[in-house]
Amino acid sequence: MRPLSSTIARLATLRAQPRPGNSAAAGRLRALRDFGSNPGALGAWFYVPEGVRENAPLVVVLHGCTQDAAGYDLASGWSQLADEQGFIVLFPEQRRANNTNLCFNWFEPADSRRGGGEPLSIVQMIGAIVDREGVDPSRIYVNGLSAGGAMASVMLATYPELFAGGAIIAGLPFGAAAGVPQALERMRGTPGPSEAALAAAIRGASPHVGPWPTISIWHGTADHVVALANADAILKQWQAIHGVLPDLERFETVDGHPHRTWHDAKGRVVIEDYRITGMGHGTPLDTKGAAPCGRIGPHMLEAGISSTRRLADFWALRDAAAPRKRQASRPRPQPIPAALDRRGPARAATPSPAAGGVGKVIEDALRAAGLMR
Repeated sequence: MRPLSSTIARLATLRAQPRPGNSAAAGRLRALRDFGSNPGALGAWFYVPEGVRENAPLVVVLHGCTQDAAGYDLASGWSQLADEQGFIVLFPEQRRANNTNLCFNWFEPADSRRGGGEPLSIVQMIGAIVDREGVDPSRIYVNGLSAGGAMASVMLATYPELFAGGAIIAGLPFGAAAGVPQALERMRGTPGPSEAALAAAIRGASPHVGPWPTISIWHGTADHVVALANADAILKQWQAIHGVLPDLERFETVDGHPHRTWHDAKGRVVIEDYRITGMGHGTPLDTKGAAPCGRIGPHMLEAGISSTRRLADFWALRDAAAPRKRQASRPRPQPIPAALDRRGPARAATPSPAAGGVGKVIEDALRAAGLMR
């Protein structure tokens, strides 16, 4: 197991790396304004293709540390795929005032609970897009990389009724950490809560009792930023929630990488797991194949498999019908979930509890590296 100082150094190096050029993507995304009280003080961007089906699906995309919405879109290819398949994309964006390293604060108690902080801001964004763009509220999906993947875990746990499915790329399980020191420990693979405790964390995060969103897990086998053990923990957490037997997996190789699936009693795939052989910390891309998607950059890695395209297939985003222009009046297939209430308290600054000894040394080092507020 790597020492804590090594993890801090790696994260500081990530911050120093240049972000991918995003001028092209910036022109594709539109700012979402006036979407609610925004207690997490996040930014928001979205993309609606010119030809979009009525009651289109919505994909929520959460960038990783040191990234922004436009850069992640350019590199991952989500708006490119939206043009092809006719769905809408929402990009919540972290602000440097919240986290110097532009990480979503998945490890902060105030930003990892239902009804407040960054999760409520994201829910308010979703509500605004559902209202304004006629999204099908039964076909909303969330995915993210690294800290964005960990925040996707938060969203799936705290608002499971909103999402038909979610994907966690190089992320961490919900309930793994409370505070920066614990987050760093979990990132480097230090054992955290038990399997039972992780499942209980999801069940206690909302009043929801099911059905639960489908889950897609992606992790590089050579990831030295977020240890592979976190993918195992996410898998076990959601196996318990879905009630699937761990040994009843189906295995295949997809684009040269191991792919496992677990089915419910009706034969529907409820969990899938990709381990990207030899890949480090990042989003797996296929930029050279027959259907290239995205662009290589820091933590956006050529792997011969496109997580973006594979997720679109897993979520059945491609409609058999040709995309068509939206009409002035758009019928809704079902009522908007009650959780899409864009009211809520404004963010109140919550000072971190004082820490002494080793804890203070860790926090001082993290602040110096720009990894903690």
